[in-house]
Amino acid sequence: MAVFKPFKAVRPVPDKAAEIASLPYDVMDSDEARLEVKRHPLSFIHVEKPEVDLPVRTDLYDASVYAKAKENLYGYITNDLMKMDSKPAYYIYKQVMNGRSQVGLVGLTSVDEYMSGSIKKHELTRAEKEADRIRHVDTCDAHSSPVFFTYRHQDVIDNTVNRVMESKTAVYDFVSDDGIEHALWLMDDVTDIEIIAKAFAAMDYLYVADGHHRTASAAKVGLVRREQYPNFTGEEEFNFFMAVIFPDNHLHIFDYNRVVKDLNGNTTEEFMAKVAEQFEITKIEGLNVFTPDALHSFGMYIDGVWYKLTAKQGTWEDANVVQSLDVSILQSNLLDPILGIKDPRTDKRIDFVGGIRGLSELSKRVDSGREK
Repeated sequence: MAVFKPFKAVRPVPDKAAEIASLPYDVMDSDEARLEVKRHPLSFIHVEKPEVDLPVRTDLYDASVYAKAKENLYGYITNDLMKMDSKPAYYIYKQVMNGRSQVGLVGLTSVDEYMSGSIKKHELTRAEKEADRIRHVDTCDAHSSPVFFTYRHQDVIDNTVNRVMESKTAVYDFVSDDGIEHALWLMDDVTDIEIIAKAFAAMDYLYVADGHHRTASAAKVGLVRREQYPNFTGEEEFNFFMAVIFPDNHLHIFDYNRVVKDLNGNTTEEFMAKVAEQFEITKIEGLNVFTPDALHSFGMYIDGVWYKLTAKQGTWEDANVVQSLDVSILQSNLLDPILGIKDPRTDKRIDFVGGIRGLSELSKRVDSGREK
């Protein structure tokens, strides 16, 4: 059974939505966030990355950062920039990027479902990032950023969503600076809500598509609140967290790239020689970026040059599904034995860059000297 509940959202007033809307906290650094709030002074980045309102050298995990997030969040409310809806609803959210649209539903998912395994995850979380989100949620007493789930599409959900979109006017519809269109509809009719809730209740599982740290943090905050309120009934708000859920046939999978700070004591020549023991290396000429074009192949940028790495036979076992995944091949043949990164979850020498930022972000960070 998948629990997916309507709720009363606190959301921007319509004429301020385009100015308040922001990218998630984990796709920009603090310098980029400061530039964003200069362009858009009302941006929700003031809540998601509140260090923009503190001195530049403030420790990102200092208590003042979380206190500022709470202050800024409630500032939107007291200044009538955001208001709570009067009755529970699902929210239909549509994105259009490069002519391709995806439509999902925003609602509440359950801490119990996460703890029982009914919400399936596919990534490990990094301890410091999880702790950061726990403090943010706990201090703000709010889930300010939704997690991103998916499910096996159901005709009854598609039909209900499409009918509401066709019969009602969107409460928001705007294009953000990155060229992506965002639109939102309220689904607050009791009959429609019952149809959606019943359809999800018939599902065995939901799947985390993005937001593993936010999901784990939300669940852990809920568990802590249960300890604080031992007579909880299970219906309190802390037993749930906000998610936007897209059907599987609307998804587009982006790459998820790694950047590493150093070569683990190797020179570039030594590093390349060790890589060549496990991978065929092809230098890429005439391209500013290189996108891998086959299974078990990787793009690598080092010293201003792109290379294609193709895993050699024997670096994985076809009979072992997990070991034959590209992420496992990379970890067991390069990151661990050559770069000494045994646990990407905790090693501070590795970071991750979402594919929506483009491969040029990798070369930019390497060329800046931040990573190798």
